[in-house]
Parts: sequence; structure tokens; C-alpha cells
Amino acid sequence: MDWRAVNFDWNQAKAFLATVEEGSLSAAARALKLSQSTLSRQVDALEQELGLVLFERVGKGLQLTPSGQALFEQVRAMGDAATRVSLSAAGNSDSIEGSICISASEAYAALVLPPIVAKLHRHEPLIKIEILASNAASNLQRREADIAIRNFPPTQPDLIARKVRNAHLRLYATPEYLDRIGRPKLPYDLREAEFISIDSSGMFLKGLNALGLNLTERNFPILSENILVMWELVKEGLGIGILDDVFGDAEPRVRRVLPEFEPLVLPVWLVVHRELDTSRRVRVVFDLLVAELASPRRSAVEPG
Repeated sequence: MDWRAVNFDWNQAKAFLATVEEGSLSAAARALKLSQSTLSRQVDALEQELGLVLFERVGKGLQLTPSGQALFEQVRAMGDAATRVSLSAAGNSDSIEGSICISASEAYAALVLPPIVAKLHRHEPLIKIEILASNAASNLQRREADIAIRNFPPTQPDLIARKVRNAHLRLYATPEYLDRIGRPKLPYDLREAEFISIDSSGMFLKGLNALGLNLTERNFPILSENILVMWELVKEGLGIGILDDVFGDAEPRVRRVLPEFEPLVLPVWLVVHRELDTSRRVRVVFDLLVAELASPRRSAVEPG
């Protein structure tokens, strides 16, 4: 390798890569835990070292120049290689001490993980635990998280997954709301009911109608894509909502709507990077999650 041909440093390249992938200097600075001025100086230094203009300002945003686009493809490959080195080093570690980041949806992070994390912390106090609560899928290949709880299997070949259970999603409302709509007994009885929507795309509506309901957008006067907010609205008696029956049945302020109605079935997968699976620390956390997620009713009510 001709080391004399390498005329920029990785920190500058990383600043450029983060700016492209995060979409702005401010977002990249947050992702790299740098000040925006520091990150901007690193990008400027890279341009000066290479003698290239990498970005053009378009309004308040940044747009890659042709030179920037060509460089991005090369730097992205460098980033993937750096990530693989980091994953390999972490995966070959036998130490139990260290950090683990678990990615989960907002609902799972709030309703499922707390008792599991409490149990993990009691048994393995040397493991530092971070919960990434987001309804967007984290990128395990880029090390945004070490382990992810998802409702779909991965497609990337270097990720492995274990299906831990099927979640049964059922309809719930307060007894007072059910009284107002005449205590429905058949799907047809819900034709005038109001639902709290959790999906602006309309898939929730289509899913319910596929199960035999005959609903329209008029039945969904309130929308919140945050499931926890939806659930609070349901408990206030504003309409019908949907939740995993493990947690819906445990809430004393609500009742099942049409108790015999078929639930929506949603698979629950646990996903981890293949190289990280060789790490003792990740294996301990992964195995505990598998055991606890397979029986969330027990995890949700037992202290340990």
C-alpha cells in the first residue's frame, strides 16, 4: 500500500459520511456527539485536503456535488469496513462487562422491557444497558443497536433472528364507551363506533376490515402513531384501540371489544448481528430476552 497517497484522516471522512447519511450538519453533529462547528471544520478540512467541493447549499439544505457523490460511495465502503472491524473486536470479547444497546418500538420499550432490564441488571450489574425506543427499524449493521426487537425478520445475510412469539392484538375500550355504543356483540355493531387510529397509511383500517369489520375513514376521528398515546386516549374513553392482549387484558380500566373476535397476529422477532452473537455479553442478554419475550405475561407481572 502506498501510504503517501493517503492524504486525509478518517475523522474527516467520518464527518463527511455522517453529514450525507444524517441529512444535515446539525444531525450529523448529534450522531457523532460533536459540536456543529467542529464537524463543519472537519468537512471543510476534507474538501481542502482533496481539493474538491463536496456540497452545494440548496436553500437551507446541503446537496452533494458530483465529486461529493463519487467520494460518498468510497467513504461508505470505508465506513462499512470500519463497522465490521468494530463488530469483530466486540464479538471476540469474553468480557461480560460493557455496554449493550437494545432497540425496540416505543410500546415494547415502555411496556415490555422494564421488568426484563430490571432482571438483567440484578443478575449482571456490570452490563451497561441502553434502550433505543423508536418505531423506526435500527440499522444493526451500522451499530445503531446491538439487539433489536422487531415484528419482521431481517433480510440482511449477516443478521440472525429468532422468532420468540406471536403477539395477539385485540380491540379494547372502556366500559363507559361500550355502554354508549350499545355493548356491541357482532362486527356489524361497530359500524358507527369511533376508533383511535395508529396508522396514517390506512393499513390499520384495511387490517380490521380484512377480519370482517366494515369501517371507513369516518370511524377514525383521532390519530396517534405513538401507541402509548393511543392507549391513554382509549383509557380516557375516547374510542376503541388495539393492543397486545398481554397488556390490554391486564388494564382494569378497559374491556375487550367483541371478546370472541379474531385477533390480529403480529410476529415478534429478536435480531442480532452474526459476529456479535459470539460475544459472551451479547449472548447473555440475547438468551435472557428470548426467554422473557417468549412469555411476556410472566415478565410483565413478576418481579424476577
